Amino acid sequence: MKMRVVILSLFMLAAAAVIAYASRPEIIPIRQSLEGLPMQLAGREGQRAADMDQKKLDILGVDDYISRVYYHRDSVPVSLYIGYYESQRTGETIHSPMNCMPGSGWNPVKNERISIPVEGGEIIVNRVTIRKGAVSQVVIYWYHSHGRVIASEYMGKIYLVLDAMRTSRTDAALVRIISPIRTDAPSQAEAEAEAEKAVIEFTQALFPLLSDYLPD
Repeated sequence: MKMRVVILSLFMLAAAAVIAYASRPEIIPIRQSLEGLPMQLAGREGQRAADMDQKKLDILGVDDYISRVYYHRDSVPVSLYIGYYESQRTGETIHSPMNCMPGSGWNPVKNERISIPVEGGEIIVNRVTIRKGAVSQVVIYWYHSHGRVIASEYMGKIYLVLDAMRTSRTDAALVRIISPIRTDAPSQAEAEAEAEKAVIEFTQALFPLLSDYLPD
């Protein structure tokens, strides 16, 4: 009997919290547009990638995004995509790359989490090798939420609910960095190591700048 009372009380508290959250106006933090991110980064020169068409933008539901390729004469290029969502209350939520990549014909052949040393500590991110035909790429990505770096999609959803209830904010972003694996390298292992080194070094240069564009 006591357990039923406890469970009922917990459900009532949860329901009250949801009602309170839904009735509060959402806070949209002030930030700089992602277009302000430097074009020169990590010794590389950036170029804008082709704009996404309206159909794809409608599917993604982003409020702000950048898609660029950063080139270096002595290394493989690095592609950067950041998609920012001001609010995720109305069903516009971040799409997991693990769902989007296969839909574009890219098959994950290796999926793990790695630690990257950055200014002020280290971050844990997803590291994936993807393949389409004879072409392979190294991808790292994470969810960026209120100063947190979140690798797990499920933890991202948990923080989404907790932050909405505590701070009336549901803004967050997806950060994705990709580098191709060269086919003309002496070995596949060397080529993959080169691509991984490129995305890690780029992440280390990018990360300290993100707080101006992705609010804590």
